[in-house]
Amino acid sequence: MTLTTEDFDYDLPHELIAQTPIEKRDASRLLVLDHQTGALADKHFYDILDYLNPGDAVVMNNSRVMPARIYGIKPETGGHVETLLLHNTKGDEWETLMKPAKKMKVGSTLSFGDGLLTATVTEELEHGGRMIEFHYDGIFMEILNQLGEMPLPPYIKEKLDDPERYQTVYAKTPGSAAAPTAGLHWTKDLLQKVQDKGAKLVYLTLHVGLGTFRPVDEKNIEDHKMHSEFYQLSEESAKTLNDVRANGGRIIATGTTSIRTLETIGTKFNGEIKADSGWTDIFIKPGYQWQVVDAFITNFHLPKSTLVMLVAAFTGRKNILNAYQHAIDERYRFFSFGDAMFIK
Repeated sequence: MTLTTEDFDYDLPHELIAQTPIEKRDASRLLVLDHQTGALADKHFYDILDYLNPGDAVVMNNSRVMPARIYGIKPETGGHVETLLLHNTKGDEWETLMKPAKKMKVGSTLSFGDGLLTATVTEELEHGGRMIEFHYDGIFMEILNQLGEMPLPPYIKEKLDDPERYQTVYAKTPGSAAAPTAGLHWTKDLLQKVQDKGAKLVYLTLHVGLGTFRPVDEKNIEDHKMHSEFYQLSEESAKTLNDVRANGGRIIATGTTSIRTLETIGTKFNGEIKADSGWTDIFIKPGYQWQVVDAFITNFHLPKSTLVMLVAAFTGRKNILNAYQHAIDERYRFFSFGDAMFIK
């Protein structure tokens, strides 16, 4: 049976889209789903400890969100242009989204922060995308930290009082245009308790692009083309994961970005886990043969998104849509600042 995008739709009351993070990260709610039976349990995130065993590995994405939204002016017209940095391709070249993009032709220039940073458009891409090359004196990331804003998703209308609440407590390597949001629930104290219980903490990096959150436009999901994201798994992390596997422990991913990295590597190396880095455009959808991940933590995702399809590849479509309906009925909070699921 060919699945369509409509098969992954659901009706979400607008008021359930979380606009702000709750005060305590680990006090968010946690819906536990047994992917084989479909059984559900209503918990809180700090209850995750009850579902972890000594010898398991909890895998987390340590990518840090850049202040990737910057506002520029076209020197020749004074027109304002909003620029969202997606990823650094080489040198000082970046793939970006611009608004309005129509007048930003190849050769157009922009000035940010009264000339502290300037840029030239080098290529026009689809959907308002532009390749640009930056020009500046000094250290780029320092200038970006000075000029940029945190790029919150468009469905969040409230201003974020503390930008660190859109970072995980273990965020380390700058490069993401959006947060790996399943990790926002972890606290340093809770991570320490995971270790005290005898489970391992393992870190990898995947720089999150905005393509992750785009709804699928094609009717047939097989026709959807995935975006690419950069990932990296170190020798140390690969060794820990292989040791955990060899000793019968589970590999538990925090978030779809960790899943995408682990499954990319597993698919590439026929189920083996090896240190690796590169670009992935893996599309995990129902019918996918899982290679590495045994269980995972994830947030509630947008209707018709590739992330709902990814989760459905593990749980089955009916199980996940039933779980989402339960979450709606029980007034869970959805999306980036919302509640979490543990799928085992």
